Amino acid sequence: MTTPRVLPWFIGGQIGVHSAMAGVRLAAPLQALHDGYSPFWVGALMALYAAAPVLVVMPAGRLADRCGYHRPVHLSIVLAVLGVLIAMASCWIAAPWRFLGLGLSAVLVGSAANISLIAIQRTAGAAATDANQRVKVFSWLGLAPPLSNVVGPVVVGLLIDHAGFAAAYAVMALLPLGTWFCGRHIPRQKVQAGVPNPAHARAWDLLALPGMRRLMAVNWLFSSAWDVHAFAVPVLAHERGFSASAIGLVLGLFTFSVAVVRAGVPLVSRRLQPEPMLVGALVATGLMMLLYPLAQTPWQMGLCAVALGLALGSVQPMVMATLHDLTPDARHGQAIALRSLVMNLSGTAMPLMFGVAGAALGAAPLFWVFGGLLAVCAPVARGMKPRG
Repeated sequence: MTTPRVLPWFIGGQIGVHSAMAGVRLAAPLQALHDGYSPFWVGALMALYAAAPVLVVMPAGRLADRCGYHRPVHLSIVLAVLGVLIAMASCWIAAPWRFLGLGLSAVLVGSAANISLIAIQRTAGAAATDANQRVKVFSWLGLAPPLSNVVGPVVVGLLIDHAGFAAAYAVMALLPLGTWFCGRHIPRQKVQAGVPNPAHARAWDLLALPGMRRLMAVNWLFSSAWDVHAFAVPVLAHERGFSASAIGLVLGLFTFSVAVVRAGVPLVSRRLQPEPMLVGALVATGLMMLLYPLAQTPWQMGLCAVALGLALGSVQPMVMATLHDLTPDARHGQAIALRSLVMNLSGTAMPLMFGVAGAALGAAPLFWVFGGLLAVCAPVARGMKPRG
């Protein structure tokens, strides 16, 4: 498999399922609010998109190790389409069954996005010929989530305003078919003789590998930083009296800078070393979070968002390249699933903790406490040596 040749198909395949998930994740809460549900129930619905994959990521990793790309991705397509169709059917169901339908949809679509992500990252990383190419591959793959988070919500928003929720869901159900089309251009991998079957191996055993615990800790720190930013920026901006459009601009600048840095990493990948990059990104992220509450205008906060996006956007290619270097070839899928598990647990639990802390202390102390934690923990990223 020639990675540069098939890389666009990997990216397109991830965008198909992830865009559908991102679109439904916007539409379902809006529909719940339209039906009169409280913010508590809307938050519970949103949590299902991250909570449900916790149960499926480890089996998905083993499936990717055992079967390669196509079977897990086809499974994710079926789950995504089924989940979106259930959400569409809920438009004609009376409450409270409608909310239950939206919850079931969240479980299926969230699981589908994670299953396809694990299979795509595992296959693309394994196809890279060396560490430098692996960094490039994961940099380009890292463009898929921000693009998906634009395509899905923008299309859904326009359709809801002009045609209603059912039409929005119907179009989202078509997007995973793009993943199927892209998969037709990705060669099937042959199972290599003599490679041990990792299906019954315990994924937690991977934490015993040299450097793996440090990498998972670093991954959690960066994942939590994303969660802090997503939660605290709207709260802080609201405290400053910023308009909704100004808050949207700040968040948009953050996403834009993430995409820019991921597009730029492949151009300089030969000069980059994962360990110094991760240490530097932890320090830079911590410093920007310490400065964030000092911003008094939307443009000052926008500059902080750009700087933070550049720091966090550079992380994912380095984390994924290091993860592959630390892990035996036959267990890459399990290692990616373990990382996904950490991120989903963080995405489920951390916002609840931030909500309690934010209500008691406000948004600024949350930035300061977590920023200081990131800067202090920067040395954790040292000592992650690839397997020899």
